[in-house]
Amino acid sequence: MIEQKTDTISVIIPTFNRAWTLKRAVDSALAQDYPHREIIVVDDGSTDGTRDLLAGYRDKIRVLVQENKGVSAARNLGIQESRGSFIALLDSDDAWETNKLSCQAAFFQSKPGAMICQTEEIWIRNGKRVNPKKKHKKPSGMIFEPSLKLCLVSPSAVMIRKQLFDQKGMFNEGFPVCEDYDLWLRISHDTPVYLIDTPLTVKTGGHGDQLSAAHSQDKYRIQSIQNLIESNVLSPNQEQAALNVFKEKCRIFANGCMKRGREKEGAYYLMLAAGKKSDSVTSC
Repeated sequence: MIEQKTDTISVIIPTFNRAWTLKRAVDSALAQDYPHREIIVVDDGSTDGTRDLLAGYRDKIRVLVQENKGVSAARNLGIQESRGSFIALLDSDDAWETNKLSCQAAFFQSKPGAMICQTEEIWIRNGKRVNPKKKHKKPSGMIFEPSLKLCLVSPSAVMIRKQLFDQKGMFNEGFPVCEDYDLWLRISHDTPVYLIDTPLTVKTGGHGDQLSAAHSQDKYRIQSIQNLIESNVLSPNQEQAALNVFKEKCRIFANGCMKRGREKEGAYYLMLAAGKKSDSVTSC
């Protein structure tokens, strides 16, 4: 449970050239009704007005600055430099309801064996509230198999015991996207991911600088599943489920490559789908 002497929650906000929306995220973290917290903003080499914006908060937040290395490296730096026993991630284009942290802290107090939980979300797309589709419904508990097809955990919605990163590793800094999908699979194959069925996270999308819009996500999901299968940590049923999704994603990605004239790359992923191996990996 959250002890009196170690009850600090470290809020980690990575950002890169998001001065236009960062204030909303930071202000929502500062507005939390849970008092025992630290707020760490990791500036991933911004070249806009981010530094001036953050300077205005003075000692209300901690600011870490690194050269541009990507969101995974920024989150990892914040986690490594954090002082709390719990980590709450917040993307710089998202925000929280004022009782988000206190609600999750209460959950961990009531369930001391839990390692990670997330809240439900309010989705905003292009300035308008939208309803998630049925396939995006968040499960609770052992969520590994339903999480294979698409990411069912949102970074801004989770709170994690810091010690879980010692057990499962950090975010994969080689992934420009799907780094969260990769971590959640590594966690969820043997660790329950609990859901607080209250929308306490405001998730904003539709803007042009979202990383997911600039990369083929399935390519990195394929790599993530392959890494997990090769790690030999899955049960036989989990391995079969992972292999089925792996082959499906390989076929879909291969067909997309073929349609775009990338025949060599498409052939490689069709070969993976057929269960064959190759020494050469073609990048997008």
